[in-house]
Amino acid sequence: MSRAVSSTPLLVVITAPSGAGKSTLCDNIRSALPGVSRAVTCTTREPRSGEVDGVDYYFLSEEEFLARVDSGEFLENALVHGSHYGVLKSELRAKLASGGDVLLNIDVQGAATIHERAATDPVLSRSLVTVFLCPPSLKELELRLRGRGTDSDEAIVKRLAIAKNEMAQAEKFDYTMTSQTREADAGRLLVIIESVRLAKREATLANE
Repeated sequence: MSRAVSSTPLLVVITAPSGAGKSTLCDNIRSALPGVSRAVTCTTREPRSGEVDGVDYYFLSEEEFLARVDSGEFLENALVHGSHYGVLKSELRAKLASGGDVLLNIDVQGAATIHERAATDPVLSRSLVTVFLCPPSLKELELRLRGRGTDSDEAIVKRLAIAKNEMAQAEKFDYTMTSQTREADAGRLLVIIESVRLAKREATLANE
């Protein structure tokens, strides 16, 4: 294998409408590929039960988050469902510099921004692959959201309306997967990751 290819880590961005299962998918991939790390994003929303600061998210006050926006620390940031979310440049740079593949679990708006900015960023363009996880249907998504037990009826209605618009953007991303079972989703993403590695390896060898 080319040394250049083997030393170039992948930044695998997983996005989906809220409740579609992207967090579960990332957890399963990390179990299947122990060398893959997870990029931790920032948010101003309150932690859910069992969530740990610095592991699930960096939980910031709105004042601290906006101060970091002003100082240019985020690669991208957005207001989603009433809370701020963002990806720190330092988080991605540190993870990619370690040499291992990185998973980033992020909302659709943020993933689209990163996808666009990759065109002018040599590090991102070399490493980035984006995957959109689509729920089987809005009805199934509603069942999953209600099953979480974390949102009010009003919040679920809003999330479903946003999800409908997000699903229309799926073609913007490199790969689209329709969610099935946890095992099937993980298996398909593993195939995608391996195919991207192979394509990068073949492209590098062709240019030598």
